[in-house]
Amino acid sequence: MSETSAALHEPWPDVERQREGVSFGVWVFLASEVLFFGGLFLSYTVYRFLYGDAFKIAAHETDVFYGTLNTAILLTSSLTMAMAGRGSEAGFRRMTLWCLAATAAFGSAFLVVKGFEYHDDIVKGLIPGPAFPLHPAETQIFWAFYWIATGVHAIHLTVGIGAVTIVAVLLWRGRLPVKATTYEGIALYWHFVDIIWIILLPMLYLIGRAS
Repeated sequence: MSETSAALHEPWPDVERQREGVSFGVWVFLASEVLFFGGLFLSYTVYRFLYGDAFKIAAHETDVFYGTLNTAILLTSSLTMAMAGRGSEAGFRRMTLWCLAATAAFGSAFLVVKGFEYHDDIVKGLIPGPAFPLHPAETQIFWAFYWIATGVHAIHLTVGIGAVTIVAVLLWRGRLPVKATTYEGIALYWHFVDIIWIILLPMLYLIGRAS
């Protein structure tokens, strides 16, 4: 049985139609995620308009180094994920496997860096509450958005790491064909998570830095 035939599952008549079905299903799922994040971004925009000065003061306390480092890590993970997709299409099993492993490793590195950043934020007391160190009080709204947005993003990334790891293990054990349409679905999800971070970067780390 060829790799292409092994990748085909019922009820699809051919692999190309199956690939379109996978893409459509993932896009429908991502549409629901866009609604969630869209609501979060809209709320942020409204409060930033109302308390612009407070948001600039609060944003100055975020660590641009951590934000920039994690952006570089995620962009590199998008590259390795794209290479895994190309390797799958070409039937290059070893290339696909290594690129999937690298993608999961970069995702894990992002979470490690984020953990160090969270530690620093907690040490500085940047958790909204009675003892919050920044003034005016509206700066707490920004940091509430920071913890919610980055926390939800980290959860999505963790899910992505788990999915990529499972697929890599299945490929390594020979239980998943190298040309399976699974890779395309996972790649769409991974790139979506990366795009969300690219939006979060200016929202949380860059506002007010030029002034």
